[in-house]
Amino acid sequence: MELKRVVITGLGAITPLGNDVETTWKAAVAGESGAGPITHFDASKFKTQFACEVKGFDPNEHFDRKKSRQLDLYAQYALVAAKEAVEDSGLDSEDVDKDRVGVVFAAGIGGLHTFEEEAGYYARHGEEQGPKYNPFFIPKMIADIAAGHISIDYGFRGPNYATVSACASSNNALIDAFNIVRLGMADAIVAGGAEAAIFPAGVGGFNSMRALSTRNDDPKGASRPFSGSRDGFVIGEGAAALVLEELEHAKARGAKIYAEVVGGGMSADAHHITATHPEGLGAKLVMENALRDAGMKPEEIDYINLHGTSTPIGDHGEVKAIKDVFGKHAYEMNLSSTKSMTGHLLGAAGALEALLSVKALTEGIVPPTINHADGDEDPEIDYALNFTFNKAQKREINAVLSNTFGFGGHNAAVILKKYKE
Repeated sequence: MELKRVVITGLGAITPLGNDVETTWKAAVAGESGAGPITHFDASKFKTQFACEVKGFDPNEHFDRKKSRQLDLYAQYALVAAKEAVEDSGLDSEDVDKDRVGVVFAAGIGGLHTFEEEAGYYARHGEEQGPKYNPFFIPKMIADIAAGHISIDYGFRGPNYATVSACASSNNALIDAFNIVRLGMADAIVAGGAEAAIFPAGVGGFNSMRALSTRNDDPKGASRPFSGSRDGFVIGEGAAALVLEELEHAKARGAKIYAEVVGGGMSADAHHITATHPEGLGAKLVMENALRDAGMKPEEIDYINLHGTSTPIGDHGEVKAIKDVFGKHAYEMNLSSTKSMTGHLLGAAGALEALLSVKALTEGIVPPTINHADGDEDPEIDYALNFTFNKAQKREINAVLSNTFGFGGHNAAVILKKYKE
């Protein structure tokens, strides 16, 4: 069976750097941080009191009041990003066969705020009132509901589901979408991820694991991947959506083509429920699998958008894996962690980083890894590698690899190439 070529024809985003794709991209190239004091709740008693929140978002500008009440914040973000991507691609046209368009949309957690509110209300009042839950509790909370809402809004009747693999979730969504389209099971898939976990349960839960940075005196400088003083990740929120489409279908309707998806890899660390493998064995395997799937040699990759969360252990393993896979070529590539600016969007991270990778391909610019200072080195990290510290770099980019690694040892990597006939 001949596999079909798969291209990206639409992009959408709402992130800590901006509420659309272009604003997000410009801020990333400028090396801006999306971090600041938490506003979603009073975090004054928490170890971490800052995050990378979406700013200036008013759901009433996007949904009527009735629908807004039926959507958890994570699903609101998903629908906003999907709308931008669908309109960008032109998939909302009446000429598109909606039976052949699907949605694969990820969330690592889903409606955490809804769960927290409903369970908290019962804990406070259940004994005296008995069980009294909002009828939308379950449909607001479940991690697949964003995909359902997107399909309903546009009448997309193709494959429809969510992928959940912690911080690898939306890279898994992209890989599934890629496979569905190249196998001919659909003409196009709206793929991506959304997350909104900057609430007491999310921040408190990650604090209890000692996963978050506690640099409360310097929120914008807290996410510092590959620097010696890094002390944990900065939690972020938002959504990103990409339209993956079969090449001939896209050409036939005159769609704009941003890039081509050429490979996806998956692996497991089989090591620990939260810590990545210290030698990067799973990370090494996932990159090798992605290259094999793409039919590419390591030296064909120009840029890696790193998982790079700014955790002490995780950054070590990824660097070791890159050196093992790419050898001498590792020193010729650009590497960067855009999480230094966006924070870690958990289940939405892979989709956002793939989107930024697409922009890097089309614009010929590598966004930076910010917050590194001379003298803040980690003796276990090889700084002869080009981490694109602090300032974006222009270069010819023909192929990008984007890594995501999740709690549970889940690893997923995608490879994107500049589109050529």
